[in-house]
Amino acid sequence: MTETQTTKPLVPESSASEVEMAIEMLKRHKSPGIDQIQAKLIKVGRKTFLCEIHKLINSDWNKEELPEEWKESSFYLIISGR
Repeated sequence: MTETQTTKPLVPESSASEVEMAIEMLKRHKSPGIDQIQAKLIKVGRKTFLCEIHKLINSDWNKEELPEEWKESSFYLIISGR
């Protein structure tokens, strides 16, 4: 049996335009994640943050592992008094 090795990843890194589209699609009035950064702040500062967010995503992508914080989610049930 022959094993094939490639130097290219099966899925390429994200492009800056993909990251920018993802930022545009963020909903402003959602609760912040574990980092406590609100989506509206990311959207307002997208020109400033875009390059750094893009580098961070691709850095973690190339390491082929997710930061532990990205694996955490919190869900809360909110019951209306209506």
